[in-house]
Amino acid sequence: MTDMTGTQRETVNGAAVAAFLAAGIGAFAMGLLVILNEAGLYAAPALYAPAGGVTGRTTFAVAAWLIAWAVLHRRWKERDVASRRVYALTLGLIALGILLCFPPVWGLV
Repeated sequence: MTDMTGTQRETVNGAAVAAFLAAGIGAFAMGLLVILNEAGLYAAPALYAPAGGVTGRTTFAVAAWLIAWAVLHRRWKERDVASRRVYALTLGLIALGILLCFPPVWGLV
């Protein structure tokens, strides 16, 4: 890539790719917490009593997303990451997270 001064610059996409993958990790974390709750293996605390355990599950999923984003951003911000594979992994994690939140899947556990 050439900037305005005409010098050649290497493009890096690590920060953006880190944000994508962190979103997938957060979606998967939400699905995992839901399925663990439905299987009776983990009960997230109710952080707001009228809403119940969903407040704890969503809070932990957001925490997983933020931690993943911070770690990946720190590691990849100066790198050019193979984005195609990361995007495919991200889509897979999001699909799995949505699937695990789907009530008919709970009956299989």
